[in-house]
Amino acid sequence: MDRRTLMMGAGAGVMAAGTYALLRPESAPGLPLLPQAAHAQDTSAATDLPMVVEMVLGNPDAPVEVIEYASFTCPHCASFHRNTMPRIKENYIDTDQVRFIYREVYFDRFGLWAGMVARCAGPDRYFGIVDLIYQRQAEWTQGAPGAVAENLRQIGRVAGLSDEQLDACLTDAAMAQAMIANYEAHMEVHDIPGTPHFVIDGEMHSNMSYEDFATILDARIAAAQ
Repeated sequence: MDRRTLMMGAGAGVMAAGTYALLRPESAPGLPLLPQAAHAQDTSAATDLPMVVEMVLGNPDAPVEVIEYASFTCPHCASFHRNTMPRIKENYIDTDQVRFIYREVYFDRFGLWAGMVARCAGPDRYFGIVDLIYQRQAEWTQGAPGAVAENLRQIGRVAGLSDEQLDACLTDAAMAQAMIANYEAHMEVHDIPGTPHFVIDGEMHSNMSYEDFATILDARIAAAQ
């Protein structure tokens, strides 16, 4: 998914109008949207926001670090997580050769809502919910905002979350602001052109096949020995 095309008119990232578009309230009842005051302050300047936990797989001392930037509404990201990520996890992450960091990108409110659901059960269950979100992407992204919200709640229920937990997570204005501020800070470091995008030991790469990924990882691992 091309970030610059989708965010044209909102600036180079989810700033100003882009942040408002993600947080603005709507009149439809029951949506996981934030209170009217949620967008009143500058999220980049807020100092009292909650901490956004970095979601990581693998040995912290692994010789190679991979950062993935992905959007939950991006079809190419879903394809990567269904087809390529399981092989990378089996062959490189689970064997202590790669430390894998997953960072959320927010092109739209639906992607932000999905991130709020994924984080609702805590870091230990985060990647399991991420897998469900990507597996069902073609289903939950369809329909009006109310339908999308209910679809995401259903994914949360499948993951074992209660309606009370989901409601609390999806209306947590401070956490949503912190997630957007965290995303904006990441874009200051890595101005990615689209998703999925990968930073492998500091070098940026676009989406690729497992075979191409393995070639790069093998070379990095060999160089680190």
